[in-house]
Amino acid sequence: MGKNEIYDIAIIGAGPAGLTAGIYAARAGLKCVVTEKASVGGLASTTSDIENYPGFRHTDGFSLCYTMLEQCKDAGAEFVFENVVSLDTVETVKKLSLANGDSLLAKSVIVTTGASPQKTGVRGEEEFRGRGVSYCATCDGAFFKGKTVAVIGGGNTAVIDALYLEKLAAEAILVTRSDKLSADKILADRLLSSNVRIVWNSSVNSLSGGDKLTEMTLKDIKNGILTDVSVDGVFIAIGKTPNSVWLKNIRLDARGYIVTDENMRTNIDGVYAAGDVRSKSLRQIVTACADGATAADSAAKYLMQSK
Repeated sequence: MGKNEIYDIAIIGAGPAGLTAGIYAARAGLKCVVTEKASVGGLASTTSDIENYPGFRHTDGFSLCYTMLEQCKDAGAEFVFENVVSLDTVETVKKLSLANGDSLLAKSVIVTTGASPQKTGVRGEEEFRGRGVSYCATCDGAFFKGKTVAVIGGGNTAVIDALYLEKLAAEAILVTRSDKLSADKILADRLLSSNVRIVWNSSVNSLSGGDKLTEMTLKDIKNGILTDVSVDGVFIAIGKTPNSVWLKNIRLDARGYIVTDENMRTNIDGVYAAGDVRSKSLRQIVTACADGATAADSAAKYLMQSK
């Protein structure tokens, strides 16, 4: 990475969307760099069981994303493991400022920064984060082997987490605000036939304890009755928040997701978005990969026209 080097494409984020974009861009002969502030694969790499990615009857997120990483490197993409803190899109050549003070220059940019787990905002959540409160079952589940844990949520992630934790914990509880699960039917059926205890029509009112979390207070949504439940761990899986607040001049929807057209183009020429950070109806690994491939193709065509 030379100081004044200008890349054809800079990809911000090395999740499935970013890695796929890197594969397609590098294979097209474009000089491509992928930046990543944390671990390769993003949230996808923390998924324990993947059964709906075409070509794999069963795999896990880490293995799948690591394979994508190797493909991306083999294709010739470069990697910079540093956080991008700002993106200057005023000039034709875009400037990516890094947390360490360095910067990258690129003729086009693909934003694939994904989304982060949403917080409940209840009393005790921040206090006990890392001391009983977690947002990643596969990351932290082993710490609760033989203990009592609860998962908050009713969608695919919450159900997958609950089924995973059931194998480790003495008791696994799923707390959902509804009277039915919003997860895919195959996952919902699997949970309903498991030993996971489901608490319907309830929300977390507060979390409490001493040095570590020991109790959650649930509120019955129908009658407002509060119930204290002893737990060692609470895993929150109620949705995601897009990692887009740091972006300037790029159009976002009401929830903060980047608005693009079907070709992944944003409102700024030469800037594209792909994956979970993009405004769309379905956020899955397979759709992130499709977005990444489309974004790389669109960027390549933009560069060709620019010449």
